[in-house]
Amino acid sequence: MSAAATSAVGADEPTALQVAAAVRAGERSAREVVEHHLARVEAVDGDLHAFNLVTAEQALATADETDRRVAAGEDLGPLAGVPVALKDNLCTRGVATTCSSKILAGWEPPYDATVVQRLAHAGAIAIGKTNLDEFAMGSSTENSAFGPSKNPHDLTKVPGGSSGGSTVAVAAGMASVGLGSDTGGSIRQPAALCGVVGFKPTYGRVSRYGLVAFASSLDQIGPLTRTVADAAAVYDAIAGHDPLDSTSIPLPSPLVSDVLERGVEGLRIGVVSELSGEGVSPDVAARVRAAADALSEAGAKVEEASVPAVVYGVTAYYLIAPSEASSNLARYDGVRYGLRVPAATTPEMNTLTRTDGFGDEVKRRILIGTYALSAGYYDAYYGKAQQVRTLMIRDFATAYEQFDLLLSPTTPTTAFDLGAKTSDPLAMYLNDICTIPANLAGTPAISVPYGTGDDGLPVGVQLMAPALEEERLFSAAAALEGGLA
Repeated sequence: MSAAATSAVGADEPTALQVAAAVRAGERSAREVVEHHLARVEAVDGDLHAFNLVTAEQALATADETDRRVAAGEDLGPLAGVPVALKDNLCTRGVATTCSSKILAGWEPPYDATVVQRLAHAGAIAIGKTNLDEFAMGSSTENSAFGPSKNPHDLTKVPGGSSGGSTVAVAAGMASVGLGSDTGGSIRQPAALCGVVGFKPTYGRVSRYGLVAFASSLDQIGPLTRTVADAAAVYDAIAGHDPLDSTSIPLPSPLVSDVLERGVEGLRIGVVSELSGEGVSPDVAARVRAAADALSEAGAKVEEASVPAVVYGVTAYYLIAPSEASSNLARYDGVRYGLRVPAATTPEMNTLTRTDGFGDEVKRRILIGTYALSAGYYDAYYGKAQQVRTLMIRDFATAYEQFDLLLSPTTPTTAFDLGAKTSDPLAMYLNDICTIPANLAGTPAISVPYGTGDDGLPVGVQLMAPALEEERLFSAAAALEGGLA
């Protein structure tokens, strides 16, 4: 690891909960906290490119208001004064939201995403919008129209994607918390490659209102943090029913922060054989075995599990997600918002705007999706992929009859070189082979840092749970974090 990379890792920064406790107690001012993190951005983000936009003036004004309210004896919430980095596909009122795409140039949403509102209500302070693969389509944050982000552990490596910017901001100590979106692993995969915690909730547990859509039946918003307890606190703040999201689950969301000491005694945990063999590097597989041993020593019953249909996950995903994207991205036509390339006729303007505004990977997925949905091919491609998705949901349900949780690698390898896979889309897509199944099934999953590979770079292990079993998932994740072996 280079000296530059070492200085870019923010390992000594306090946790989000420590920051909030200090601000609420008056031991640190929110302004001091925000100024410290802004200085950190100034110091290291030139090399890392985590942020598309830093909202320093707005953040400092919010910090001053936080300090005024603390002095007045008000309760600011569980995340008081905590600096948050927002993925740049989350709408922020009056602040540019680009999705790292040229086609949204100049667009400032007239409203905040529900999760942005809920974090503010919990006392958190947004300090900027972070880089991502364009429209969240990618696994390395190299598909951004504004250039790639870099892994703080090694500046020659990718940070993962598509939530690479938020992940890097947390790993490098530029923010205490990051928010990302996870369509096929876009929170968990970069979390594993950068050595932080990344959590994808059950589909519908967290409102998608104000998230710029990629694939609507797969997208979920979740936290990126340095500890499981921080992730639990952020999830507790943003989860719950939202009438503005028609897919939001109309049930109360239990506080997972209350179960972190519960442990894994008596839990049945299955190591998914289909995700732990061929294609997984030996050093990553060794860390998964170490995690399984640690869970066993903590009182869980750990055995091998089988979810046969997961081997078709990548194939099904790269038909379903592009199909939904081709529909969702049809709205970027040069008429309503963002980029507009003038032309003599409306169809010509539409074509020129999309040609200039979308990057190559977005165009590739739109074309795949449009083809899969076209007359004569719908049943053979999109319809068949949905049947595979149903089969996968059934296989998971069968596995969860035997096991309370499932364990696997988060990624097949540690972080790879920048540029290594940009010319080979299939090689890039296979980075999500372990994370895609939970999105297709709509179930919660978390990546927990678990040591390093042979190259000294972080390895993450993934825990998966049945739908709505976030409490069980977090209690096991906390035990795994505490029993690092």
